[in-house]
Amino acid sequence: MQQFANPARFLALANRILPFIWVAAIVAFAAGLYGALAAAPADYQQGETVRIMFVHVPAAWLAMFVYAVMAISSAIAIVFRHPLADAAAKCAAPIGAVFCFLALATGSIWGRPMWGTWWVWDARLTSMFVLMLLYLGYIAVWQAIDDPHRAALVARVVALAGAINLPIVKFSVDWWNSLHQPASVLRMDGPAIHSSILWPLLVMAIAYTLLFLALHLVAIRAEIGQRKIRALRIAAIGER
Repeated sequence: MQQFANPARFLALANRILPFIWVAAIVAFAAGLYGALAAAPADYQQGETVRIMFVHVPAAWLAMFVYAVMAISSAIAIVFRHPLADAAAKCAAPIGAVFCFLALATGSIWGRPMWGTWWVWDARLTSMFVLMLLYLGYIAVWQAIDDPHRAALVARVVALAGAINLPIVKFSVDWWNSLHQPASVLRMDGPAIHSSILWPLLVMAIAYTLLFLALHLVAIRAEIGQRKIRALRIAAIGER
């Protein structure tokens, strides 16, 4: 990992692999959408509305995964002083916030015909809403503090403290009464859903992950460029 602490090496690697990631993401989305819209059957109770699952569930998974990336990057920044760790966490936050919003929005759309309401304050929905607030709070820290070093110090604390919410989101349906069903994919005794639904769901999750990776690399690349510009401006001011 340390060999990519040099921004120039990181940029070289990112530029080499980005085209392949974009292509893989497009292929995965095409396969996943085909499976979701054509191969997967309609549910005997929910009908065609069950297809929202193929957008909603991967978005929820990625919302949690991206925040975990932020927390791990923040920990690496504290322990190893990796120069790109804070940039990785900072650049992941807006992408994760979009995934979280997508999960909340599609869940609300799905819940209206299934539950008869757009929103209920059950454990899963509430903890996901808290996750959205954590994303917004983390982004606000970077926006509110002008000094990047001070902003990074505060942002690390926010990211690591907010990580406590991740197991709450994951196990909320087991710990409290919830309208959401228990885990049906990641189970000790194997998935509880039919393969005709499982494989498009997993392919869509892969597609979302590849999309995140591509967007994340692009964002980090832009962040490195902004830091170079800032450093040049500071140097120019010092020479005056």
